[in-house]
Amino acid sequence: MQLGELEKQVLEYLWKAQPADAKQVHSYFEKNRGGSLNTIQSTLDRLFKKDLLSRVKNGHAYQYFPKVARQELIGQLIKSVTHDFVVKDENSVVAAFSSISSDLDEDQLDKLEAMIEQQRKKFKTKAEK
Repeated sequence: MQLGELEKQVLEYLWKAQPADAKQVHSYFEKNRGGSLNTIQSTLDRLFKKDLLSRVKNGHAYQYFPKVARQELIGQLIKSVTHDFVVKDENSVVAAFSSISSDLDEDQLDKLEAMIEQQRKKFKTKAEK
């Protein structure tokens, strides 16, 4: 899945200010970046079709809100990118994360370590069943 720059910006906005209709989103971006209401409506519709947004009809307009959390989307994008390059049982994904970890600070590394430990516990619980 690929996302355009405006799609990423609209998702960021909706993660902070959900739910919102096209006019609300346009009003925000009109001040910060410009663009037409039609462009925003098309962007929201594309994100809906990519299954990243949900929408509910409210009068004549749709209210949009994110269908996935920010972290979940980042995970999906990483999987999407690595899927084409990783051979089964290869350690390139682990090596890539190791390479990225050099940009993390101590607090982020501690959080990553805690998440890894949490995953290990889930695997042990499944194995015991």
